[in-house]
Amino acid sequence: MQSSNGSESSVKPEKNPRPSASSAGKIRSVVLITGASQGIGAAIARAFAGAGIGPLALVARNARNLERVAASCRKLGVRAEVFACDVGDADEVAAMAAAVLKKFNRIDVVINNAGQYLGKSFLDYSVEEFDNQIAANLRSVFLVSREFVPAMVARGRGDVFNMGSIASLVGLEGGSGYCASKFGVLGLSRVMRNELKGKGVRVTCVMPGATWSPSWGESESPVSRFMPDTDIARAFLEVYRMSRRTVVEEIVLRPQLGDF
Repeated sequence: MQSSNGSESSVKPEKNPRPSASSAGKIRSVVLITGASQGIGAAIARAFAGAGIGPLALVARNARNLERVAASCRKLGVRAEVFACDVGDADEVAAMAAAVLKKFNRIDVVINNAGQYLGKSFLDYSVEEFDNQIAANLRSVFLVSREFVPAMVARGRGDVFNMGSIASLVGLEGGSGYCASKFGVLGLSRVMRNELKGKGVRVTCVMPGATWSPSWGESESPVSRFMPDTDIARAFLEVYRMSRRTVVEEIVLRPQLGDF
């Protein structure tokens, strides 16, 4: 398989296997990122591309926005391909996985970032709305991981990042469906960590607080009260670049003044 500059590239064992970009070439790790069309997902894609880590498989429902993100990653010198998919739908995820593996042959890193938020009181939530939150935020993590983790186990190496939230730890008023799904992400991440730690697969749950993204566009709070999505993306990158002897199981990021 070829790197983005057309030269042959392969993964070789390292005495101190810490991935990093160098003048000798780019890191050949195939990274799949869901929810990559905007916000934190797009920032993660650009962070990995900027570090020379790729190629990237970018997944989201909005193919047009995905292509814009992919184009920005290609400008950074990393190959990026787009795959339109609703990651809460089992059939779509299976088709996406087949297309990804046909294109790249393997996935080394899965970043389960896709999700959505619906702020509504418990008494006002409909069953359909609740189910949609579970599908977008929790079921998606299970479906996508199920497609790619078995091959990581077979190779004895891989990384899985699951996007949790402060709502994985605290019951937020007006967020019953969201909190239920994000508590589930943390629980699933802990199970995956325990089951996969002896198989060479690292599992990390990242739990950020208020982070600026398009979904906060109507907020009355100043942008300065939010964490920038680039800081969250940097956390993903730096955790990934640690030695294979180390795993950050859970990481919590909060705005300096706290959430609101």
